[in-house]
Amino acid sequence: MTFELFQKLMSFDTQSRFCIEILFSVKENEKFDCCWMGKMPDKKTKQDVFWYGLTPDGKNAYDYQTFEDFSSANVFDGKSLQEIWDNIVIEDINGCDPMEMVDMYLS
Repeated sequence: MTFELFQKLMSFDTQSRFCIEILFSVKENEKFDCCWMGKMPDKKTKQDVFWYGLTPDGKNAYDYQTFEDFSSANVFDGKSLQEIWDNIVIEDINGCDPMEMVDMYLS
């Protein structure tokens, strides 16, 4: 998946009801072997929140108000998602095949 397609996916309007949960890993980096990222509405504000869950213990969890802040945050050992995109392996989206979910969200 290209970064541009990912950006389109993350622009999906959650309508304050839907979420996008992406299981991913970073190639050749055991530290980021089983990570999560996504987008969901904040229950209080109803505004979308972009987030990372980078470790199972929850200590490396980050929330952002905009896609730009989310994609440019240096949470991967000083690098951003945009910088390491070519090393990202998307395992599933909402527990399903990634491209099927992209097609569903963007159709």
